[in-house]
Amino acid sequence: MKRFLRKLKRLTASIPVIWKSEDYDYRYALDIFKFQLLRLADYIESQDRYVGNKNDVARIRTVCRLMDKVYDEEYAMQYQDILKAMYGDNVLNFNFEENEKGNYNMTYEYEKWDNAEEIDQIKDELFQMSQEKQERAHRLLWQLIEKDIRKWWD
Repeated sequence: MKRFLRKLKRLTASIPVIWKSEDYDYRYALDIFKFQLLRLADYIESQDRYVGNKNDVARIRTVCRLMDKVYDEEYAMQYQDILKAMYGDNVLNFNFEENEKGNYNMTYEYEKWDNAEEIDQIKDELFQMSQEKQERAHRLLWQLIEKDIRKWWD
């Protein structure tokens, strides 16, 4: 009976995560994976059974934080924060302008400024650096998981 109640409690806690998930995007599978990793960290932490479990718990929580940063594309979007700090919050505001064919083109606010070419060049460089940082973080995340996941049990 005790085991049944524990499984029922786990199922109840999992329902909101599963309910929000969909089958068409890998991100939902990652959300479920992260949810389970955090549950594992909580369990290992609560049991305090073996030497080194505090390190394992810290590593699991670090992986989950990195997972959030990577899949929320925090590193990939850093170029926008830098541009805004350099040129003002409205530098990346955009408008839709009708063209001669009756379609609409998106234009950035800065494209009307005198230093548009400079901003364009800096934006491209910063974008490239942000993308590279995003890729490094993605690789690091999965290297950490691969390195340690077989140790994460109790």
